[in-house]
Amino acid sequence: MPSPFPGMNPYLENPEFWPEVHHRLIVAIADDIEQNLSQQYRVAIEKRTYMTGGEDSVDIAIPDVSVVAARTTTTETRSAVMTLPPRSEFVTVTLPIPEECREGYLEIREVTTGRVVTVIEILSPANKRAGEGRTAYLNKRQKVLGTLTHLVEIDLLRSGKYLPFASEIPQTDYRISIARANQRPQAQLYAFNVRDEIPVFRIPLQSPDAEPELNLQSLLMGVYDRARFDLTLDYDREPVPRFKEEDRVWADELLREIGRR
Repeated sequence: MPSPFPGMNPYLENPEFWPEVHHRLIVAIADDIEQNLSQQYRVAIEKRTYMTGGEDSVDIAIPDVSVVAARTTTTETRSAVMTLPPRSEFVTVTLPIPEECREGYLEIREVTTGRVVTVIEILSPANKRAGEGRTAYLNKRQKVLGTLTHLVEIDLLRSGKYLPFASEIPQTDYRISIARANQRPQAQLYAFNVRDEIPVFRIPLQSPDAEPELNLQSLLMGVYDRARFDLTLDYDREPVPRFKEEDRVWADELLREIGRR
């Protein structure tokens, strides 16, 4: 069955599913753009790698069941410290173990020169909270904005901090920004919510080349179908992160009307 939501499916934001969604969507976008590019360009799938640990750990900042477990563990540890066991005994503690994180992104390159014309990023949870993931991404973002390369940023995650902008931006669930090299510091911002369809937009290239249109909504629905998420997602439960109250009521009515609850 198709996704029951008109736009971004909020259940796909769950950390259990998002890495797969991110990977499949990156490939789907690359394949879609490639079909509409001249022989002057090619689309390369690249990856960014960094280490996280301690406060940067992916499991710590995600509003999931793991947070509840972590809080319980913290309480128990404090209690254990307060009771001061005999010196011959020990208490079990947890160390911050570094883990390797890999994030994929796309580069549209000029074939003859290899020059990067456009960078396309789909944000990950680590890009939207304090830590190595956000620092690495913001550093890369600043470098791109200082060049003649176009930057497309796709944020399909409700949780976390917005990326910094020099002007006020609408407080919406999701955002897509297109920073054309010849128009900066201005950029195009598509702001939309969980009840809206994902806007269709164009991928910037070198002038006067025709810019391919990207229907992200269609691509995401294709990912949903091919990955058979319908067999995995439990629509009887709240998504992670949870809905705002008004959206919770709306989603409950929507899912009941189509027989998913």
